[in-house]
Parts: sequence; structure tokens; C-alpha cells
Amino acid sequence: MELALTEAGLLLLLCLFFFLGLGVWIGLALALVGLVGIVALPMLIPAMPTFPAEKVMGTAIWQSLASWTLAALPLFIWMGEILFRTKLSEDMFRGLAPWVQRLPGRLMHVNVIGCGIFAAVSGSSAATAATIGKMSLPALVQRGYHAPMAIGSLAGAGTLGLLIPPSIVMIVYGVAAEVSIVRLFIAGVLPGIMLMVLFSGYIAVWSLLNPKLTPPPDPPMPFLQKVRESGQLIPVVLLIGFVMGSIYLGWATATEAAVFGVVGALALSAWGRTLSWKSFTDSLMGAVRLSCMINLILAGAAFLTQAMAYSGVPAAMAAWVGSQGFSPYMIIFFLTIIYLILGCFIDGISMIVLTVSVVLPIIQGTGFDLVWFGIFIVLVVELAQITPPVGFNLFVLQGLSGKGIFEVARYTLPFFWLMLVAVAIVTVFPAIVTWLPQTMLAR
Repeated sequence: MELALTEAGLLLLLCLFFFLGLGVWIGLALALVGLVGIVALPMLIPAMPTFPAEKVMGTAIWQSLASWTLAALPLFIWMGEILFRTKLSEDMFRGLAPWVQRLPGRLMHVNVIGCGIFAAVSGSSAATAATIGKMSLPALVQRGYHAPMAIGSLAGAGTLGLLIPPSIVMIVYGVAAEVSIVRLFIAGVLPGIMLMVLFSGYIAVWSLLNPKLTPPPDPPMPFLQKVRESGQLIPVVLLIGFVMGSIYLGWATATEAAVFGVVGALALSAWGRTLSWKSFTDSLMGAVRLSCMINLILAGAAFLTQAMAYSGVPAAMAAWVGSQGFSPYMIIFFLTIIYLILGCFIDGISMIVLTVSVVLPIIQGTGFDLVWFGIFIVLVVELAQITPPVGFNLFVLQGLSGKGIFEVARYTLPFFWLMLVAVAIVTVFPAIVTWLPQTMLAR
């Protein structure tokens, strides 16, 4: 019976790729696979119990979408959409440039720091790379910086949009795995800072080894002038600090903090004179479209998860993996490979909702913390953002630079290896992820 259920799981996976190959939307494809699992599998495996498909579908979709926690998702998306339509990218470059002139690599650090700041606004990898890249890439190339390094650092640092909270992917994982969103947000802080240090450290070392490829610094600027140049950037940083601080200090839930973020973003947009009826409606519709797309995926995945749970496929596959005698680190190694392969074909959100029902029983059996696994899965989803042929950051940089997607991928390769190093570090030293939420939430 166990072997039959494992084979049934592989059959469902083949069905999914079949529907995706036909061009069916991934949310609908997941629901169709769930329908196959709950209707067709009992015919193939007589010992498997049957359930009414319509009741299972209705219950699963309602439970997945009628969530107060999930309300934070469209609000954080809207906050990012509002600020995306302001002069934030221009203010970011002008405000950060004077402070990094003396660092090895100079203005290329603006890519990393700017992406880190905007990541705390948007929660989206592609939006982070696009917003910072629109301003910094032309400016860096015009000033004589090495174009491959500028493009690669943008593609790599753009992935911070998934790791530094508020992260859309973290919210999706938290809802799917029933893990605290607040814990995930807090857990992402130290790995996010670590990744920024790795990126900036690589840029600095590369610059010292290739001094001829880095232009000379701009003339020194007085301290007060540096502060004035950063004047437009400070309110955004304060908004980010207030939104995330209200979550970390327990003043607000993630959903309530998202409301504060939207109100603050509208206020900053009005203060910067970029708020108009058109920008307001465009940002609102952009948030609605992305939220509906994610909710459709979540609904389809919820039905598939419920159908698979009733069939016993995840438990059977977890038992099969446990019987093979794999060590916990070997399981993490294989999961990393699987997610990298999946990332070549589907987006990060779909990767999470597609695999969570099968993977979580395996992870719980190995004793890994689910908050830690959430950060691990975000890191490997980040890697998927810069792997061809479906690496969304590569598409963004391809459009901004005019280079071929595989050429952009080659420029990004050093940052891909750095992110693999980050995955290895948090696996060997899980306290980097778990220490901060345990410390802050124990008060």
C-alpha cells in the first residue's frame, strides 16, 4: 500500500507537469491535479477511501482564503505599489551615493544597500530589481563602472526582496505551513543582513583585485550636504522602521502593520507630490491583480493539499524517505537540488504551495524547526529567481540592460554561488535564523 501511494504521488506530479505544459494557469492546474487525486486515485488503488470532491474543494478553498493573516498580503503589496510609483529609486541613488564613495567598489554598493531598503518596502524580488535598476544601472554605466558587475550585483541583490521582511513569499509560506508570520519576519532579518554583507564583501574584494575597472571617487562632500542629499530617503527609512518595529515590538500584528504601511506610503507619496488619481488607481489595480493571482494559486494548492492528505500520499512519501535512512543534512541537500530544478520552470510562490504538503511531514520527521525551514525555502526560492530559463530577476535585468538572458545569468553567477554559501551557513548554523525570534518573542 505504501509503495502504491508513493507511485500515486509521482503520478500526480506527472499530471501537474502535463497541465502546465498545456498552458493551464498554475492555480487551476493545482486544482485539477487535486481533482485527479481525489476522484481518480481511489479507482486505481481500491484500498484508498473515497470522499465527495465538491465538499473537499469548498472546505479547502474557504479555509485557505478566509484568513485574517492573509489580509496582510494585498496590503503589503499595495504599499510597495504606491512607493514604486514615487521618485523612490531616484532618491535612493542620490541619497546613498555620497555615503559609499570611500568603500572599495564605490557606487556599486548602492545596488546592494538600495535593494535591501526597497526590499523592506515591496516584498517582491522582481519589483526590487526593477525599481533600483531603473535608476542605478544607467547611472553606473554612464560613470564608467564595469557593466557585468553592475548587472550581476543588481540581479543578485534584487533577490533580497523575498528575504527581508515584509516578504510576500514569507506570508504565503506562513499561511500554507500554518507558521507565525511575525516569527518568519523576525527570522529573516539576520539572514538578510548576512546576505547583504556577503554581496558587498564580494564587490569590495572584486574591486580591490580589479582596480582599473572601478572609476575614481567623486570629490569629497561635506557631512551636512550628504545629509541633505539623503533628505528624501530618510522618511522612507523611518516608515520601514515604524512598520517593522511595530511588528517586532508587539505593538501590531502583521496585518495591522500593513495598514500603517499603506497609510504612510500614501502620505509620503502625497508629500512628494507624486500622488495623483492615476497613480492611486494604478497602484490599487496592480495590487489587486497580483493578490488575485496569488490567491488563485493558494486556493488551488489548498485543494490539492487536502486531496493528497485524504489520500495519504504525503504521509506515505514521508515514511518512504524515513525508511531510506537519509541523514537530515542529506535531505536538505536533495531538497535544495529539487527546488533549484523547479525554479528553472515555475515561480517561487508556486514552488512553495506545490511542495509544502509533501515536504513538511518529511521536515518535521527530521526535527528541523518550521520557522527555520521557512527561511531556508525563501533562500532557495531566491536562487530560483536568478536561474534560467524562468528567472524573473534575469528577465528584469535583460529588459533594463538589453543583454541576452544567458549573458545576464553569467554575470549573476558569482552572486548565485554566494547565495548557495548562505544556504550552507544557515543549515550548519540554524541559530542565525532561530535566535532572534526566540529572543524577541520570549519577552
